Amino acid sequence: MNVRGDLNDLEDLIDRIDSVAQKRERVAVDDILEAVGYRSFGPVVLVAGLITLAPLVGDIPGVPTLLALLVVLTAGQLLFRRQHIWLPGWIVKRRLPTDKLRKGLAWSRKPARGIDRWTRPRLTLFVEGPGLFILSLACVAVALAMPAMEVVPFSANGGGAALVAFGLAMIARDGAVALFALLVTVGTLGFVGSSFF
Repeated sequence: MNVRGDLNDLEDLIDRIDSVAQKRERVAVDDILEAVGYRSFGPVVLVAGLITLAPLVGDIPGVPTLLALLVVLTAGQLLFRRQHIWLPGWIVKRRLPTDKLRKGLAWSRKPARGIDRWTRPRLTLFVEGPGLFILSLACVAVALAMPAMEVVPFSANGGGAALVAFGLAMIARDGAVALFALLVTVGTLGFVGSSFF
């Protein structure tokens, strides 16, 4: 399975999703995945995080959990070294409202430009081999906690930020971003856990 895809950066991902959204009233998950690299784990995680984090879209009940399922399925297949991603039809055929999606993407553009200027290949041991395995497990941990995050205010934003950072780390081969993502994950999971216990 390809980890990085052929994306250049976060703004490139936003452009690809927006170009698909312009053509449809409601955008299917499958359309988004085709645009960004269906067989690539990093872009899939990045898309899931970006949509969860984006205002209006990530606030729709059930959307964070749907995207979490997407992450769990793709991460699981990466961990088992499958060469092709398989996703059930009921996930990829789910549709998102175009107006909310495009507004969320527009909100994301300015921060994306700043992030893209900062990321670059470094500390690559954290995004290759055993490091990639740890990142995949961390993505699964965030995704499994996402249903609980839907009921704990603001925690889904932390989960979305962690997934965006994990996806960016894989695409840019940036170990510093991977370490940041792990810190966000620990903080978010700790916050969610303290809300229940």
